[in-house]
Formats: sequence, C-alpha cells, structure tokens
Amino acid sequence: MAVGGALVLTLAGQSHSWPGPGGPPAPAASPSSTARAAAANAFHQIYLPDLLVIEPAGLAAGQLKKLSKIAGVRSLVAADGASIRLGRTKVNVLGVNPEQFRSWTPLATATDQRLWTSLDRGHFVTSDRLARQLHLHPGDRYRLAGAGKQDLILGGSAPLGVSGIDALVNSKSSAGLGLVPGVLAMISAPGASMTALTKAVRHIAGKPATLISLRSQQQQLPGNSGAGTGRPATYLQLFKESAAQYCPGMSWTVLAAIGQIESGDGSNMGPSTAGALGPMQFLPSTWAEWGITAFGETGPPDIMDPFDAVPSAARLLCAAGAGTSAGLSGAIFAYNHATWYVNEVLALAQAYARDYG
Repeated sequence: MAVGGALVLTLAGQSHSWPGPGGPPAPAASPSSTARAAAANAFHQIYLPDLLVIEPAGLAAGQLKKLSKIAGVRSLVAADGASIRLGRTKVNVLGVNPEQFRSWTPLATATDQRLWTSLDRGHFVTSDRLARQLHLHPGDRYRLAGAGKQDLILGGSAPLGVSGIDALVNSKSSAGLGLVPGVLAMISAPGASMTALTKAVRHIAGKPATLISLRSQQQQLPGNSGAGTGRPATYLQLFKESAAQYCPGMSWTVLAAIGQIESGDGSNMGPSTAGALGPMQFLPSTWAEWGITAFGETGPPDIMDPFDAVPSAARLLCAAGAGTSAGLSGAIFAYNHATWYVNEVLALAQAYARDYG
C-alpha cells in the first residue's frame, strides 16, 4: 500500500476503527511458522486499504461514522497526525490505537507482537527507512516535539505501509504531542467501485480532503517485462498466467490475494520477523524446496524475483491440494498456518473475482 510522494501533515486524541455494515470477519488463530505464531498470538486479521483520506483539519467523529456506512466499506481506521520533529529532523507521525491500527500495516509488521506491545506501553515505532537514515537504536530515548514535547523510547522499526509516514505513537502520546485528531483515515472496500467509493467519500469528507487510491492490482512488474518479452507486464497478468501454468485447477484470484496480503504485490519484500522474503514471502528453507525458475528467467531461482516467486507459490499451493475446491482451504492453511489467514485470502479472492471476473 505504498503511496507515491510524501504526506504533509499539520499541527489530541485516539485512533478509531469501525467495521463496515457487515462487520469484520470473526477472529481466529495466529500466523504461519512457529516463530510467527508465537509473536502474533493476539493478531487476527488484515485489512487492505483501498482509499487514503487526508484532512488537515481532522475528520469529525460524525464524518468517520458516515464514511464507515458507505456501501461496500468493510472497515475504516482513523488516526491522529502531525508533522513534528524527532531531534532535529522533521517527521510525519501518526497517533494510533495499536491493536486497531496493526491490521492495516503489512503482514510482516502486523504479526510482530513485540512491536505492538512496545507501542501500547508508550514507546514509539518508526519506519525501517527512518531508523536506517537517522541510525536510531531500539531501547534508546529520543525527543519528539510537536505542539508538546515528549521523550520516548524507541520500541522498534518496521515497514509501516504508507510512504511518507515516519513514525507511530500511541493515543496517550498523541495527546501529549498535540497531534491533530482524525487527520488521516484508511478505508477498506474491496468489492466497491473506486469511482463510486471516491465520489461517496468526497461528499462526506468535503473538498479540502485529499483522496489517494491505494489499490495496486495493476502494479507494474519490475524490469524488462510486457510486450515483446513473452512475460506478463503486471502482477495481475502474472497471477493469471502462473495459476494457469502451475496449478490449472486453482483460480488465479487465490494467488492475487496471497500476493497482496503478503507483500502488497512486491511493495514490502521483507525480511519478516521470521526471515521470510520476496513478493510471496517464502522462508528460505521453503524456497530451497519449492523455488523454481520460470517465465524465461535464467540461473537459480530467485526468491526476490516475482517471475520466480509467484509460479513457485502456485506450485507449492497445488502440491498442497489447491487444485481442487475441496483442498483449497487446506492448501492456503499450509502456506500460512492460521485460520484467520485462510479466511482473509478467500475473502480477498472473491473481491478480485467480482472486480475482474
């Protein structure tokens, strides 16, 4: 869910989350490998944002409630925000409820329980990019200065999902720093037309609000692909061709759902807290067994290359039973050992089917 360009936030409050008319799916078990399962025992689901709303003056509670009731909206999360200073560096910070907001971050980040426990305790979290840029160290205390000033401990860093968002604080710290309540909202509406969704949101949020589409189904693949190469030009085409070649009995929408949930179609390549890598988030040990070279690639299979990773995922899923309707759920569970994950993949696959047939 990377967004091009930086978000500029203005200069207390809490983040809010509302399910859409149908409510969120029932929580179930925890994530895939033993390490991830232990780290994510309190985590239940992922929301994939379709639309980002930025309102410099802040969205009122009444507006947020109306946004959550738009036809097709599955869920909505809002956060406080401001552009403040971390030491001498200007950064964009969001004030969030950790247990609500984590479901809107990349899967590897959302399932890092230690990160969210630290944020809940009053520490702050940064993007991995900012941590590298400023040479920040977890456990050290840093001065954050907005309308108010606080010295907070860095709890950790990870991909936060939205380009231009540098750090997160919890709701209590948000109030202390004077962040603007409701400055940002993300909306998940996988079955809704983007045109209709944008029109309805604009009517409620008003003209000053900035609306940014976060859908990436047509995201271009890296490198020399497309016309004249014999290779797919987009992730959408890659999912379709990989399913057709390596698991003909499985709908391509299952691959598309897994690719979106695991990495945002290559936006977050890892490593995860368990060491998973690439657009389909393979563990190196699993990759050693199932990774293949495909679509005219040469050399050994590359875990970071979507032209190898997506077909390899199709091959693994098919071997686990995804080629039949009776075996599909079990195959998805084998890919990531969590009932909630199976439900998320199947629900998103249905949304792809509605949108693309």
